[in-house]
Amino acid sequence: MTEPVRHIERVDWSPRDDPPPDLEEWPFTIPAVAQLVAEGGLEIPAGVTFLIGENGSGKSTLVEALAAIYPRHGFVHPFASKTGPGPSDEDSPLRWHLRARTHRQASPAGFFLRSELMHGYLAGIDTSDASASVWGEERLQARSHGESFLAVLGLRFTAVGVYLMDEPEAALSFSSCLGLVSLLDQMRREGSQVIVATHSPLLMSLPGATLLEVGGWGIRRVESYDKVELVRSWREFLEAPGRFLRHLVD
Repeated sequence: MTEPVRHIERVDWSPRDDPPPDLEEWPFTIPAVAQLVAEGGLEIPAGVTFLIGENGSGKSTLVEALAAIYPRHGFVHPFASKTGPGPSDEDSPLRWHLRARTHRQASPAGFFLRSELMHGYLAGIDTSDASASVWGEERLQARSHGESFLAVLGLRFTAVGVYLMDEPEAALSFSSCLGLVSLLDQMRREGSQVIVATHSPLLMSLPGATLLEVGGWGIRRVESYDKVELVRSWREFLEAPGRFLRHLVD
């Protein structure tokens, strides 16, 4: 097993002067972001890190900012898009006020798998002759949504580097999620660093992964999978769905 690598070692809070961040406005009022600001940054662990928490807790805000600031450009191929969707106009301004602290031998390889933007991204690849060889001469959108995601995982998640995912489970079946767990373990063993924002108890069950739970308290590390609030909630529901449903349906 390759010694754990931290290609991206830390994210530093480095606010711009023009314009300066308004700490009384979103996204800086999100507790997880406010903690990052107060502590001057966030250490990024080696291996696989899961950002977990409720909707609106800041998972996607954090992972999209990390994707924007890491110098992830892949190995030389100037005409093909192969590192995932770039920043969106709907993204928060957080990325403008962060700086990535990287290892001196950090890999430029990586990908940002971002569920809500993948359709447009894959459509662009399918219409680009320059991208054909990089993407295995495949028509990615000739497949189902889940199959196209699996093709991306198989083609672009191979080189050692930094990989970021925002709710990858959205397009994947139960068995495909199990396959992703196996892939994440392989990537970690080979020396990649992976950061995943997820609601999936299945994905976050990966042994040895770092679990960072975000919520009203900010960011906290959960030492055990069994102590994750979402995992406990799913177990309670699956053991007795009627206890929940009787309050929700007629």
